Amino acid sequence: MSDSVAPIRVLVADDQRVTREGLMLLVGLNEGMEVVGGAADGAEAVALACEHRPDVVLMDLAMPGTDGLAATRMLREQAPGIAVLVLTTYADDSSVFPALRAGAKGYLTKDAGADEIERAIRAVHGGRIWMDPVVQERLIAVVTAGDQPPLSEAAPGGSPQDSPAAAPRPVQPSRPSHATQTPPTSQVPQTSQSARDVSVPPQDRLTARETEILTLIAEGLSNAEISERLFLSRATVKTHINRVFAKTGARDRAQAVRYAYRSGLVG
Repeated sequence: MSDSVAPIRVLVADDQRVTREGLMLLVGLNEGMEVVGGAADGAEAVALACEHRPDVVLMDLAMPGTDGLAATRMLREQAPGIAVLVLTTYADDSSVFPALRAGAKGYLTKDAGADEIERAIRAVHGGRIWMDPVVQERLIAVVTAGDQPPLSEAAPGGSPQDSPAAAPRPVQPSRPSHATQTPPTSQVPQTSQSARDVSVPPQDRLTARETEILTLIAEGLSNAEISERLFLSRATVKTHINRVFAKTGARDRAQAVRYAYRSGLVG
């Protein structure tokens, strides 16, 4: 790399120290990237960002005090030139849509690999949008099916084991099959507080494993119980659940169960 090319300056914000320091080390190993600091909450992230002016902030959402969502909004107002790339456990509607509305330029889950994180950082630094494939599918569903994403911008909550994380594997923007752009605000229907029924797409959209897990959700099993029943890790269970949500258009477990009954998977 030429010495004349300035490195991409990255700030990492995550309340878990081991995760934060691991990400700082990981990002710092990439050629052409420089880590300028680490923040344990949203308020510290905003303060450090205003002080060091990084190019990209790698932002967790669920942090104590000022959460990542509020911090993203603050950065949009105070330092609009800084790109926020969300890296979080959650990929449900109540996390994804508020984060995008707050100004995030990318959205990854913590299932993402080191190379994916690197590519995402380079993408948002270059002015492009980077989305996890499951998030892409949900955005497309919102635009094409007239679904209604949640209006609330509350931080993601609930038990971590029961809050599914999105499937990983974002692809490079140069690959047309996965290229995506954030839908213009005018194209994303604004929400009402009423829930909609989940339409029933063809059952063959779900894999055998996804169907099995959806059936267990309908039986009332938690992520931990599904993990024990199927001898899968909780992370794998969360990944499958997010894929079920994306394919069925469900925004939560209740809508997924409704889909299971309406499609005849359970009765």
